[in-house]
This record gives sequence, structure tokens and C-alpha cells, in this order.
Amino acid sequence: MSTQTVKIQSLGAQGDGIAHCPDGTVYVPFALPGETVAIARIKDQGTVMSIAEPAPERREPACRHFGPDGKNGTCGGCSLQHMADEPYHVFKRSLVVAAMKSKGLDVEVGALVQCRPGERRRVVFTARKTEKGLLLGFSQANSHHIVAIEECPVSSDGIVSRLDAIRAIGLPLAGNAEPFRIAVMETLSGLDISFEGLKAVNDKQRRTVTEIVLSMRGIARVSISGEILIEPQKPMIEFDGIAISPPSGGFAQATKQAEDAMARLVLAHVGKSKRIADLFCGSGTFALRLARLGKVHAVEAEDKPLKALDLAARNTQGLKPVTIEKRDLFRHPLIIKELKNFDAVVFDPPRAGAEAQCKELARSGVKKIVAVSCNPLSLARDLAILIEGGYRVTSVTPIDQFLWSPHVEAVATLEK
Repeated sequence: MSTQTVKIQSLGAQGDGIAHCPDGTVYVPFALPGETVAIARIKDQGTVMSIAEPAPERREPACRHFGPDGKNGTCGGCSLQHMADEPYHVFKRSLVVAAMKSKGLDVEVGALVQCRPGERRRVVFTARKTEKGLLLGFSQANSHHIVAIEECPVSSDGIVSRLDAIRAIGLPLAGNAEPFRIAVMETLSGLDISFEGLKAVNDKQRRTVTEIVLSMRGIARVSISGEILIEPQKPMIEFDGIAISPPSGGFAQATKQAEDAMARLVLAHVGKSKRIADLFCGSGTFALRLARLGKVHAVEAEDKPLKALDLAARNTQGLKPVTIEKRDLFRHPLIIKELKNFDAVVFDPPRAGAEAQCKELARSGVKKIVAVSCNPLSLARDLAILIEGGYRVTSVTPIDQFLWSPHVEAVATLEK
């Protein structure tokens, strides 16, 4: 380790300050462009020791667990709390702009749809048993150290106010000191708590947790590796007024506000299309809303989300027909012959994107496409494939679903 003073020239894609030194580039978390900082350096990584000249964009972080001086260590959940709103929003949008340019795409990127503190309804904690009880928090960046949290300004009060309850439920299940994950989602009927990565849980542990949950209010469901342990109330969420009970540990957009913003963009572009395919549909975030406009064919690789979607569609009056199909779209994308059945296609894949499906779409005659993405780089690659096939990008909208992090969502609309 060496100590040196560096000047921060720019922000990297992960939100780290970048300094160009004679012997190479150094990445410095929690530093901002224009700042002169003293760092402890190991290879290309720097740790801020002191800031000689703070940037005017620097502000006090919102959380006690943030930054190099964070309480109990540095929580790895956020990387940009020290940055004022306006430059932060510029940086978030720039991630999408840079991704488009990296693929040579000349497309206009719209203004960032902003998010606010306290909107996060789905959180994944890391936990492990200690002599003092259950350590619950987030892992420090590039480390196995768990930072025990007492607050989280990103997350909803419905989750933060129940940290003690989550610890009480998790402690009996922790048979040893190995770390495990606790996914918590705030639903309309209470918290949906899902444990992953636990070693074998015996009957006594299950009984103990069942008794603890029954003594509490506001816990809708507890499950272990997808198996429901206890469900005092069915967890319910709504997609624009359409009620659905998501599967245990299933995917849901992290904030309702971001989900609604995405859905507005999707529905506005699909417009009056009568036959719509929703690919990588999950539990129906878009499919159920789209069924108010036209017939929807929803495709997903996993059984449980499809069954939840199907049940919600059957129990909701006023929807057009919804059909479901279990299918691995990475290996078996919808081919041209099948795509002829649709006026519009919506796809919302995992981070890897939808390359195979886009190659088929590029050769199709589908009039309208909406691409929803959590990875601007794979989105840019997919858009390039579609443009090559004769599609025109009509809009790209970045959405800040993950506040103070380097992750950004985007919705792109295209026409043939």
C-alpha cells in the first residue's frame, strides 16, 4: 500500500472517481471530479484518506452507513450519496448515452425519470448469526464484511421500521455463522420475506419461526428457498389496480414509481395494437396492463410467475384474453412465423439482454417494439440488431430505479 495525492478527473461507470496517474489509472470510491484527494493506494484502487479541495457538487450523505467513514463500515448499497442532485441526474443519464455511443447508435436519450428516497419496496439483505444475535445489513463493496444497518433512506419505511422483526424471524433459521440472503418485499397485505442460501432447516426451527410470525402483525408470508413456511395472509401487489399475488421470492420491480413510469411508456407506444406479445413477462407487470388494450400472449421461462399472472388475469374483469407460454427465450426465441401473429412486442429480459430474440424480431414485420432493460450495454447491442433489421428508435428514456447506485433502467421504443 502507498499513499499519494491525486486529482480526480471524471466519474467511472460504477460511480468511482477516476484519477490518471503517471503509472496508470486509479479508481477512488466516494471522490468527485475536480477534487484533490489524499488516498491510500493498492494497485489501481484508492481509498480516500482526506479531501484537500472538495468539489462544489459534494454534499452530506443521507445515511450514516455511507462513505469511507460509515458507521459499522461502508455499506455497499449506495455509491453516490455524496453527489448533489443535478450532477447525479446528469451522470445517471450519461450511462445510457455512453452505452448507445459504444454501439455507434445515433439516438436521442430523453430526460432521466427521477426517483426519491424511501420508494424502494424490495430489498435483499445479507445476514449471518453472531454471538450477539443476527447481523443484518448489506455487504461492503468487494468484501464479505456485512455492515449492520440501522437505517436505509433508499428503502420504504414499511421495511426499515420492521428490521427488528426481520432479525427475530431470521435468527432461529441461522444454524451456523455462514451468511445467507433475506429478500423482503413490502406488499399491500404485509411483508413477504424469503430466505435463500440457508443450510438444512429442521422441524424445530420451522416451528419456532411459525410461532414468532403468528405473534406478529404485518408479516404476510415467510418462505425458504421458494418453499412457503407460513402464509398468514396472501401477499398482494397491484399492477395499475389489477391485484396479483406474486410467487415466493419472485421478481418485482424495486420501486412502484419506476414500474409505473415504465408501464406508461410501454402502454403509450403499444397504443391501439390488438395483438401483443409480452416476452420475459414475469408475473405480468406489463402483460396485465396491456390486456386492457388487446389480446396478450405472455411468455416466461418460469412456472410460478406464469401461474400467478394467469390467476390474476382470470380474476380480473374487463381484460382482453391473456394466453401464457412457458419458454426459454434465450434458447428458443419466438421465430418469424410466430411473430407474424403480433402487432406489437414488449420485452423485458434479465441483464444479459435479448440478443437471440432480437435477431428474430429484426427479420419480422412486427410494427411496434418496446425494449425494457436494466443494462444499458445489452440494450444498446439489442437496439443495434433491430436497427440493422429496419427498425427506427423513436425514444430512449432512462429511469433511475436504483437511487444513488450506478444502475439505471431504460425503456426504448421502436417502429418498423
